[in-house]
Amino acid sequence: MRRMVRLGLLLILLIAGLIALGNSSIWVSPLTTRTLLAHRGLAQTYPATGLTATTCTAARIFPPEHSLIENTLPSMRAAFAAGADIVELDVHPTTDGQFAVFHDWTLDCRTDGHGVTRERSLAELKKLDVGHGYTADGGKTFPLRGTGIGLLPSLDEVLGAFPDKRFLIHIKSNDPDEGRQMAERLKSLSPEQLPRLMIYGGALPVAAARDMLDIPTMSGSTLKRCLVRYFLLGWSGYIPSDCERSVLLVPVNYAPWLWGWPNRFLNRMNAHGSAVFLIGRHDGEDFSSGIDRPEDLALLPSGFAGGIWTNRIDRIAPLLPKR
Repeated sequence: MRRMVRLGLLLILLIAGLIALGNSSIWVSPLTTRTLLAHRGLAQTYPATGLTATTCTAARIFPPEHSLIENTLPSMRAAFAAGADIVELDVHPTTDGQFAVFHDWTLDCRTDGHGVTRERSLAELKKLDVGHGYTADGGKTFPLRGTGIGLLPSLDEVLGAFPDKRFLIHIKSNDPDEGRQMAERLKSLSPEQLPRLMIYGGALPVAAARDMLDIPTMSGSTLKRCLVRYFLLGWSGYIPSDCERSVLLVPVNYAPWLWGWPNRFLNRMNAHGSAVFLIGRHDGEDFSSGIDRPEDLALLPSGFAGGIWTNRIDRIAPLLPKR
């Protein structure tokens, strides 16, 4: 009996050792390219605590260190100049068949306009001041007011201005028709430009766009299924279908729990056409925090060569080794 118990324990230890060896990064070559993603370009930032779906973040910004406004061409240009490899942007369809690059569902928070963003034409949106609502002192002063008139771009303008740059496009609705409209627009791009793009957002439009385009995509549901199933089965080398051709936003405090983290996991996902980005700590409150401070970089594995999501490309890029 004791012999059987010892053999059983040895077998368990052997299996555990093989699993550990199969998920070790020791003999895995790291990816050669680190990727910096600038969330909304180089923009004004704000405290990420206490946010709700209706919080007007423009009304709670930190004192401005620059005059740039998110989701505008100057903001994107500055982000790329600061070291971004990818810029994330937000889009809404307009009544005249365009895509407006703007974050909020409504206009009231950031602009001098009112109502639902997608209920306006592009021409109407371009008349607005997208810097109108920004304040760092509770509304006593509005340092960007008047500087954002005419700065709201269309997606076509962005892609035309930066034909050789990479973008992560955020579809802000859960309307499948919007995903199909986006796919039809992107299908007209050159074979060189299209592969530089990725899409994420609502489950239905993302699924519709994914059926029509061969580029990485992600919705909240696909991300959750990917990470949960990989956590359960990834020890075997199994890659869930939701982890294929995907965009994976991984909170820095969750990443060490992923099998093969960091290099083997990154290589597995890269081999299946997926892009992995470390984001800030996730505590159940906000999922758009980034690697924004020097102390956040200390949480990254040594020599980390995956993607980094940041709201402060101007601060983070200079702290990383030159490539």
